[in-house]
Amino acid sequence: MKKMNEFGKPFSDFEKQMPRGWVWDDTRTFLAVARHGTLSGAAAELNLGIATLSRRIERLEKALKLPLFVRQQSGYQLTEEGAGLIEKAEALEAAAVAFTSGVSRASQLSGRVRLATAENLATALILPALPQFYAHYPGITLELVTDINTVNLHRRDADLALRMVRPERGNVTLRRLGSLGFGLYASPCYVAQRESNHDAGDFDTDAFITWGESQAHLPAAQWVERVLQGREPALTTTSMATQLAAAKAGLGIALLPHFLAREASLICVAEDIGVDQPIYLVIQTDLTQSSRIRAVADFLAELVASNRERLNG
Repeated sequence: MKKMNEFGKPFSDFEKQMPRGWVWDDTRTFLAVARHGTLSGAAAELNLGIATLSRRIERLEKALKLPLFVRQQSGYQLTEEGAGLIEKAEALEAAAVAFTSGVSRASQLSGRVRLATAENLATALILPALPQFYAHYPGITLELVTDINTVNLHRRDADLALRMVRPERGNVTLRRLGSLGFGLYASPCYVAQRESNHDAGDFDTDAFITWGESQAHLPAAQWVERVLQGREPALTTTSMATQLAAAKAGLGIALLPHFLAREASLICVAEDIGVDQPIYLVIQTDLTQSSRIRAVADFLAELVASNRERLNG
């Protein structure tokens, strides 16, 4: 039986030879930087930001466990190991061109794709990156469904999903993209008041902002319930956005994703509390061969990979 990749397709020969963590776009970035000698030149060729290119080079070096460039003030110079990979990278480039020949161009892809995801990932991660996606795929219409409690891929409520709960059944294809880190956060004024009361070492008298009954199954809600030990929370809500606003208002401590809380200028009260969640890309298996579904799936995989440190916290 042939071994399948994460989207249910047989591994090609060149995929089998690549290390874990390898992404084709990283190889294309490697070639562009090698040819131009600078990130700015490569960025102009690929129409990408310099920070994105730098992350891709670092990711490729980590995957290969090799230094590919010497960073100098004048630009990027290939190391001996990097120069030795140019021919192989160009062979991959040629294979990619041959693979895509005769296939519809990205600009010709069209249709509607329904994506289910958490509201915080939609608003803070996906939406800011959508203009770049639409620039490549103007014919695709993305429909975001953030009320994921009612979304079921098996009923075809959505074509694919970016979620933190691993599906246990159904005809779906699963791929883990990364992790979402959580911590306890509060406003500067709440933290100052907390420290003045000498309460920094425990949570016995802290006010907590948490989820309502309909979200009581969430790991964050269960963690807060264990800490409260029967005490009433200061506030319960049904969305991450309202918890974030409540914490900023100084109503108490909330268990929030690191990237949302830090970008809202909240202060971390406890960082590693054991409720980090995996981020899964889930696709209906019979849709994995759809070009427009794959376009959205690849966009999401690259988006999570390029924001891995931010999401981990």
